[in-house]
Amino acid sequence: MNGIEYIKLNEINSSEFLPLLNKKKIREHLIEHRLFDAATVKAWQEAKIEVDSIQGCKIQAILVDKKLAGWCGIQLENKQYEIAIVLDDCYWGYGRKIFREIMVWAKDLGHKTVYIHFLHTRPEYKFLRNISKNVYKSELLGSKFTTYELAVD
Repeated sequence: MNGIEYIKLNEINSSEFLPLLNKKKIREHLIEHRLFDAATVKAWQEAKIEVDSIQGCKIQAILVDKKLAGWCGIQLENKQYEIAIVLDDCYWGYGRKIFREIMVWAKDLGHKTVYIHFLHTRPEYKFLRNISKNVYKSELLGSKFTTYELAVD
């Protein structure tokens, strides 16, 4: 695999996120929302930068070979720290490597448990089931999810 680099979201022009966040293949696996435009993608980016400033959270842009591949991080939702990884579909093969890096971040941030919520449209991930303390169905913001509860070693 090629070089993965993590950088602060404010180092990326918000307009670079538009094609990624509006891509149909990506949107199929996210909570339903309107397409982004220049103003709403800027607001999204500013909100994620604010999340990054919360203790216990870390949100980063992902570059692969210096090209924007997506974003990832640990964010606080409903009093739980959750892992988020959103990758352009041409980079989906990088997900496990990015996941392992985020688990290092979780340990460095002092977390004991983190959660991953996958929209019901995604298949169950056996490798996540095998390392999870608990796997269950959940509902957030009116959408159904498979939730993986992971111990941070």
